[in-house]
Amino acid sequence: MKFIETRGNDGSHPKSVSFSEAILAPISSFGGIYSPESLPELGETFLNAHLTSDYKTLARAVLTAFEIDIEADIIDKALSLYDAFDDPKNPVPVVKVKDDLYVSELWHGPTRAFKDMALQPFGTVLSSIAQSRNENYLILAATSGDTGPAALETFKNQANVRVACMYPDGGTSDVQRLQMVTEDANNLKVIGVKGDFDDTQNALKRLLASDTFKNTLKEKNILLSAANSVNFGRIIFQTIYHIHSYLELVRQNAITMGEKVYLNVPSGNFGNALGGYYAMKMGLPVEKILIASNNNNILTRLINTGAYDLRDSAVIPTTSPAMDILKSSNIERIFFDLFGEARTKELMFQLDNEKHYQLSDGELKQIQSIFSADFCDDDEGKQYIKDAFASGYLMDPHTATCFKAYDTCRDKPLKTIVYSTAEWTKFSPVIANALTGEVDAQDIDALKSIAKEAGIEIPAIISGLFEKEITQKTIIEKDQIEAEILSFL
Repeated sequence: MKFIETRGNDGSHPKSVSFSEAILAPISSFGGIYSPESLPELGETFLNAHLTSDYKTLARAVLTAFEIDIEADIIDKALSLYDAFDDPKNPVPVVKVKDDLYVSELWHGPTRAFKDMALQPFGTVLSSIAQSRNENYLILAATSGDTGPAALETFKNQANVRVACMYPDGGTSDVQRLQMVTEDANNLKVIGVKGDFDDTQNALKRLLASDTFKNTLKEKNILLSAANSVNFGRIIFQTIYHIHSYLELVRQNAITMGEKVYLNVPSGNFGNALGGYYAMKMGLPVEKILIASNNNNILTRLINTGAYDLRDSAVIPTTSPAMDILKSSNIERIFFDLFGEARTKELMFQLDNEKHYQLSDGELKQIQSIFSADFCDDDEGKQYIKDAFASGYLMDPHTATCFKAYDTCRDKPLKTIVYSTAEWTKFSPVIANALTGEVDAQDIDALKSIAKEAGIEIPAIISGLFEKEITQKTIIEKDQIEAEILSFL
């Protein structure tokens, strides 16, 4: 399978590339990204064939259907990393919470967040390619809290790879920050940025598109790639758990094969939703994809009105910080698939230059045939956390936003799969406040309070963070990012 450019071709890039080329150099002409030229058919015949398959077997079959140019032994090595999840036989448990609401728990990996589902195998694939080519890579990562720990975990001590990970100083939970700043592998650099996530993501995209920066790296015999979901190597692994979750509902006799469901996603950068969109296009029986936002409800406004307007917008800090994002990169791949390269380029350039765009009525109708959206404010989210806990389910504030969309966005009585993107341990002060009313608790105190309230243990991988040495102490202004990265190299 070939991958093509979302904004058309500028004459200096190849018009299509292989999967390995797309993940090694994820930025294409005019600052665009890569999308698959076509999608495989994974309808009922495929689903029935994998009704009894374990997660790794299903994943291998999906990757095979995409005809990616990665050797089988590398794929097997990458997928074997799921064996280190809580339950190697079922790394993504799907839990019934209500009669028609099931939660797909994507956070049972080493950093307790859904990014492990894609970044664990992706890191092995990319570093294996780099070694086979005898090339050295700098991997850039910008994080609102979960991509960073997962990227650092998968790439630490990997040959031929170095990572520079940027996070907004003060914009993550304490646990997320500790997962990053206690990393001590020599090939990792963690950079706190005085700003918000969009500042770090804008820096990442600018550096990926900068010939000057890439030429400076080339002088050091280093090539450039990224761990964010602008890289399709992330997205391809995010299609798999949507298919798995559907099959889990069939296995649990919650639905019959072919019955449609709602996919309900907490969305910031739209990669999780994009994986669901591709699964739907490939044949997964999906009625609609429900997009849940927080007070940074730019995606809700886009889907409900067709307007993407950043002219008077600033990131609002919320209790679900991984979604404190205004520019959602993977909207571009949706537009490319629906509207084509010329219109995508026009919309993306207008957003970059004028900070807004407006979809036509016809384009908005297309979007609304696939997506519905709502947003959940902090107080609503805490109430959903409290209510779910009273019914026996403990969830984090990002998952809670989906419960609002479940209440407001469905127009048919179909089963709903909510995608839980983080374990409760990542955002304990918010949850403790929702459950016990305590205010401004430190993470370690909140963890203990919740564990006592719920009668559970704090996972050792989390409690141990508070005893580790802080090794990554860099905090800089956003205009110092490039110089700091070059200094690291």
